[in-house]
Amino acid sequence: MTGRLRSAGVLALTAALTVGAAAQGGGKPVKGNPTPGTAQPDPPNVADRITLTGCVQAAPGRSTSTVEDNTPSDTHFILTRAEIRNVTPAGTGGSPATASASGRAYRLEAIESQLSPFAGTRVEISGEIKPRPAGLRGQGSGTSIPTILVEFVEKIAGACS
Repeated sequence: MTGRLRSAGVLALTAALTVGAAAQGGGKPVKGNPTPGTAQPDPPNVADRITLTGCVQAAPGRSTSTVEDNTPSDTHFILTRAEIRNVTPAGTGGSPATASASGRAYRLEAIESQLSPFAGTRVEISGEIKPRPAGLRGQGSGTSIPTILVEFVEKIAGACS
């Protein structure tokens, strides 16, 4: 009888220690990438934030190469007939890149599935204007179009007119 009681006590103690150790290992990781194998983007620069309205169109010479579904690209869509909207909160949109943004067309950097439903429609787009690399400024029409890193898209009209 004493042997059984001792065995039951050891078993209960082992179970309690196992449960306690398992509880210590839970929780969120201190650091690390939530999507293994995917680099995390830099945090947005609020000074480069801009809001535009315009028409989403397929980019001329659009690349037909297969791109990973979750990889943003600026070669698939452009915003034409763009107009800047002054709806950004105070303290945003004040960088030299946004101050000089006055074009009527912008490349749209986004995941293709994010923009493809809006092709041919009038939208409002908010995002971060990306400065062009110094070596590309002033070279040809394709590289002179500023790029917007799309953060938000809303359809405001069914078709571009």
